[in-house]
Amino acid sequence: MSTQTAPVERFKAYFRTLHESDLSQLHDVYSDQVVFMDPVHEIKGLVEVEDYFTAMCADLSACKFEYLDEMVKDNAAYIKWLMHFKHPKLGNRLISVRGVSHLQFSDKIDFHEDVYDMGAMLYEQIPWLGNVTRWFKRRLAG
Repeated sequence: MSTQTAPVERFKAYFRTLHESDLSQLHDVYSDQVVFMDPVHEIKGLVEVEDYFTAMCADLSACKFEYLDEMVKDNAAYIKWLMHFKHPKLGNRLISVRGVSHLQFSDKIDFHEDVYDMGAMLYEQIPWLGNVTRWFKRRLAG
């Protein structure tokens, strides 16, 4: 593993089985001033990121990432992934969502943005809202 790809490999190893990860070890992956973004959050600082992941993982029955593709150049990476998770509030069945992480790094991750379909992750999993969301997607598709 080259020093250029070391932060990316640490990131992938850490998140591969997120629900089994020791969240107190996020400092091995992220810098103290990390900025994390996803479709519903923008979080600044390692302590806030730790709090976010702790709250998010509290009720997960399972969560792992399957890495599909990646591009690493200079101090940036794009990683395409498939997240598989179970959550009791969503029926505790396996849900899979495709997404991409954009990372910027030095010796650790300084910037992390996740892009994914919030509808596929959440809205489509709620019985009545899922029906409406799928109907709306079909209408938009023509």
